[in-house]
Order: sequence, then C-alpha cells, then structure tokens
Amino acid sequence: MTPSLEQIHWPVRTERLRLRRLTEQDLEATWSYRKLPEVTQWITAGPHDFETYREQFLESGKIDLDVAVELQTPDGQLRLIGTVMVYIKDAWGQREIVEQTKSVEAELGWSFDPQFAGQGYASEAVLKVMEICFEDLGLRRVVAECFAANKPSVKLMERVGMRREAFEKANSLHRSGAWMDSYAYALLADEWSAHRG
Repeated sequence: MTPSLEQIHWPVRTERLRLRRLTEQDLEATWSYRKLPEVTQWITAGPHDFETYREQFLESGKIDLDVAVELQTPDGQLRLIGTVMVYIKDAWGQREIVEQTKSVEAELGWSFDPQFAGQGYASEAVLKVMEICFEDLGLRRVVAECFAANKPSVKLMERVGMRREAFEKANSLHRSGAWMDSYAYALLADEWSAHRG
C-alpha cells in the first residue's frame, strides 16, 4: 500500500495540540494569519484576497497535503493555529530500481499564526508529524527547505533534529524580486529512531 495521510486515524493528539486533516471550512482561519506580511514573506503563494487564496488552495490540491494544528483555548474551544504540509513523494533512483523509490519520503512545510510563536507549538506539531511519517507511514526520509533568511524556519528544523544538507546560493526567486539563498534539511528514519531512543 502506498503511504498516505488517509491511513492515519485522525485526530492525533500531542500534549497540548490536536492535529487533523485540513478542510475547506478551515481556509478562512488559515487566511487570517497567512495574509500577514511576516508570514506571507516566506510562504509559496501570497494572494491579495481571500477568494484568490481559496481558489489557489483548492485548485492546487494543497488542502489534501495539509494537517491542521489546533490548540484548546481556556474556554474549551479548539483554535486553528497553524498547518503542517506533508507531501509524500518519490526519491531519486536509477532506472533499474526506480520502483523502490516510490513514495518513500515526505517534504514538510509549515505556517503558524505568529501570535502563538515562542511557545513550542510549532516544534510539538512538527515532531508529531515526523513521528507519523516515520512510525506510522514507514517513510525512510523527511525533508524541508526554506529561504536562508527565514530564521524561524531554520531554528525550527534544527530544534526538531533535522540536519542541514545543503546551502544554495541565490537559487530562489522571492516575490520581492530578489534572488535569495536557501537551505535544505532532512532526517532519515534510522536517525529518527536513534534520536527518539
């Protein structure tokens, strides 16, 4: 069976958070913080209005890749505070053995509401998603990339134990028009096991 987020029994809980599949009804909540300049500057798409955001999200199929991260508020309600993308993909392999590379790794990405920054919620959510990738889905590797100037994402990848694998000079065009440096991070399943054990 090909690994898929459909195989997970949602919702999944951590000490403080509830993770579940993102739905169309969540898009306004995600728009409320993704439209903020401090978030938009680092994410892939930065539409100027909700309707465009909604259309892009639904047309691209991104909604099927995202996990909603919810926090229980003092009054007992659940508030969506971020998302973690899990894009299960093929690794590279030589032609004769390419079948063994199918759906063996996940690219992770994230965005979180800045008003909840500095409390460890992003680390807690990403660690749980990594656990799902390695322990529940049996993936062999997770990867993540970011602009080198995106210090919060760099720190997050390092906090969750990912290893910096690449620095690329001026390889990514930012919507500001500047060519920016980027980093690539990764973690293998056996490194995860050693880190957790």
